[in-house]
Amino acid sequence: MDLLNTLVDKGLRRELPTREEALAVLATSDDELLDVVAAAGKVRRQWFGRRVKLNYLVNLKSGLCPEDCSYCSQRLGSKAEILKYTWLKPDDASKAAAAGVAGGAKRVCLVASGRGPTDKDVDRVSETISTIKEQNEGVEVCACLGLLSDGQAGRLRAAGADAYNHNLNTSEATYGDICTTHDFSDRVSTVQQAQAAGMSACSGLIAGMGESDADLVDVVFALRDLDPDSVPVNFLIPFEGTPLAKEWNLTPQRALRILAMVRFVCPDIEVRLAGGREVHLRSLQPLALHLVNSIFLGDYLTSEGQAGKDDLAMIEDAGFEVEGTDTTTLPEHRRQDSGEAADPAEAADGETGDPAATVPAPSDETRRDLVSVRRRGAGTDLPPNA
Repeated sequence: MDLLNTLVDKGLRRELPTREEALAVLATSDDELLDVVAAAGKVRRQWFGRRVKLNYLVNLKSGLCPEDCSYCSQRLGSKAEILKYTWLKPDDASKAAAAGVAGGAKRVCLVASGRGPTDKDVDRVSETISTIKEQNEGVEVCACLGLLSDGQAGRLRAAGADAYNHNLNTSEATYGDICTTHDFSDRVSTVQQAQAAGMSACSGLIAGMGESDADLVDVVFALRDLDPDSVPVNFLIPFEGTPLAKEWNLTPQRALRILAMVRFVCPDIEVRLAGGREVHLRSLQPLALHLVNSIFLGDYLTSEGQAGKDDLAMIEDAGFEVEGTDTTTLPEHRRQDSGEAADPAEAADGETGDPAATVPAPSDETRRDLVSVRRRGAGTDLPPNA
């Protein structure tokens, strides 16, 4: 297919596709799916070999958020029966992080619900970061605390935070449809503050909220303009008790096409398969490893993931390998800009439909059996899934 040959050539040269080419990837048919995966896989292997970076979430503070993001089980007014608790103590957070590191995670992501941290919260998280780094040699720490105020990014960086996550989630044009308590520009500003403070920027999207193909391309191109080092791709988890509980718009095939499009637009960026993969990719998860080079291990913030040992088995069975702490993630040309340390051993392996098509209408069938609320790990007395 001429489209895929063009996209592979561009990806190997780190040349961006056009918006029309990105739309065309999303409009390919299911019959062409394996060709799309194979093409994007060539780009993935060029810049990341067959390595898979493992990341582990620690939910420092769960629920009771004052923001009204429609997709979130922790939102204002959510009736989702999730775990709710206030800040974990640094030692408890470190123990949770250690479980992920023991399972193979290279990065620990510290997340807290809320609009953004107070200065006291930044002090608290700074202590947690120090504790985790003292007890887990070589681990990367990413903070995700919401919108940042002036000076807070620098304080987190000084405390040892390697990265900061703040997702754009959807296109600027439709952002007001999913959230009214802050806007798209607030999110962009926070990512830029993290970058200015010397942290690696992590910013991604959520697919499956009823957006059009054009919206998906818009948000991915907006992300590329921000030039983050990692782009998490989440698939909506339709929690009962949230406004988007009935949004079941994704098939495994569409999810793979979305991941392929992101890879073509972000050829040399860490693309992370994030929340909702078990719900929407299901048995096709191993195919996604040909498109992404990073996944979350175990459970998410308020939902359960598959067992950590099953993640590791999936990676091995698919012919990939877990990225160790002695190997840097980003290609050398990106490490020079991000501040990531040099890699001691450079790792590299070396017909479309209507591009304006929108996602199919939601199915009448609600798959409540696919969403499992997290009841273990951080904030409970039960061991975590790692």
